[in-house]
Amino acid sequence: MAKIKNINGTSDNDCKCGSWLKHWGKYSGQTANWCSEKSCINKDLVGAHVQKADVNDMSWYIIPLCSSHNKSTGVLETMESVKFVSANKKETCEK
Repeated sequence: MAKIKNINGTSDNDCKCGSWLKHWGKYSGQTANWCSEKSCINKDLVGAHVQKADVNDMSWYIIPLCSSHNKSTGVLETMESVKFVSANKKETCEK
């Protein structure tokens, strides 16, 4: 389980994968069936820009979250199985 926080104000960011959710699927090798928040089963998913709630890791990641958790301003806990995909396009889809 990881603790994460949303990076708000990133909705204008885009990548050539078509959507951030597709970006996450392509680079995680996983399929998003529901929100990554540990107790949520909502299926209205977006590829959310998040940071781990760890001061030692300032990297930006993409994970699937439902619309309401994507708007959350607090710290969330994710399921252990979710893979964090880099939001840095130079490391992924613009290599």
